[in-house]
Amino acid sequence: MPLWAIYAPIPESELSKDLILSAKTSVAHDSNLFGAASAGVGSVIFSVAPRITYSGSVTDQLFLATSYGLTLDKFATRPGEKLLSSHEAMMRLAYGFSKSTVLDVTEMVMASRNPESLLAGVPLSPDQSFLRNQIDGRFDTPVSGKVLATLKARSIYFEYKNGALGRSIDRVENILGVAGEYAILPEFKAVGEYRHQEVYYRKEGETKNKVSELLMGGFEYALARKFSLSTRLGIEFRKRSAERSATAPFAELAGKYDYTEKSFLTAGLGYNLEETSDTARFTDTQSKKVFVALQHSMTALISASVSVSYEPAVLQGRRGVKSLNEQALRAGSALSYLPSKNWTVSGSLDFDRSRSDDPTRNMDRRRLGLSGNYSF
Repeated sequence: MPLWAIYAPIPESELSKDLILSAKTSVAHDSNLFGAASAGVGSVIFSVAPRITYSGSVTDQLFLATSYGLTLDKFATRPGEKLLSSHEAMMRLAYGFSKSTVLDVTEMVMASRNPESLLAGVPLSPDQSFLRNQIDGRFDTPVSGKVLATLKARSIYFEYKNGALGRSIDRVENILGVAGEYAILPEFKAVGEYRHQEVYYRKEGETKNKVSELLMGGFEYALARKFSLSTRLGIEFRKRSAERSATAPFAELAGKYDYTEKSFLTAGLGYNLEETSDTARFTDTQSKKVFVALQHSMTALISASVSVSYEPAVLQGRRGVKSLNEQALRAGSALSYLPSKNWTVSGSLDFDRSRSDDPTRNMDRRRLGLSGNYSF
């Protein structure tokens, strides 16, 4: 269940403390606030984002990490509300029954009023603000000296502020999985995994719900803490409510190379079925992903970063509806200056471009920003 890189990574101040307070201020220009296919609305945005983070051992066996961040965005020219507040909270609990038997649970809640990546094909007027609550659980325990068993669970809840948009795509996605890994060598492990996935929509679920069974295998490779590689190859059997069932390949490949202490290269690719923002015409999206992200330490105080993500996809049409081809390109670059362990100053440029057989799903979006972050 990897997280895919989208925009250029920005290094954070490194503070060896359990409790960290930070405040970020920024000014940026967004060329297409609502992700419109044409005549996009642009604006300068002033932002303030305080955050509090705590991580530490509560007992010898229990680890706790938690954070809360508030973002206030002030728009110079925006239809409707010009001051928006977004919230993000996280809590993680990890309990070690022994050195190798661990239960790890994380919950992340995001209420975004100014989404970073907008939905393709949504008309200009709807507010794309959303609430997202994700809970991840993982239990690892050894079966023998070389075999580790893992139980996984994930639940994601989506709720959109706009009523019409919510009726279309508000949903819950649940995943249950079991995996086993065998250590062929200390640095090389073979992995097998089974996942059961359920997607339930709050409105008209009898035409949109689906259940999937996934079988996959792969390996994990780590060399001298500098290079790591993870693969999963398999097949998905998907049963759709009131629509044809489908069988599709599944692939995940991700790698990271730390070539210096503060410089790294990450890359990955994937192929799977995902949900679509147009549930009236399409059942789901057959998505491919390729991404590369680089962070390079130019000097002891200056870092440069860049990322590119390319996602060609096929929107699977419902009965009587033609499937559509489309591509999404996301790229980002950033230059960061860390004058002290407390300060980070960054300039960034992000670019989004979507092209589809349906012109109403096209989008171009550019964001140019300058920010300063102080942590203590």
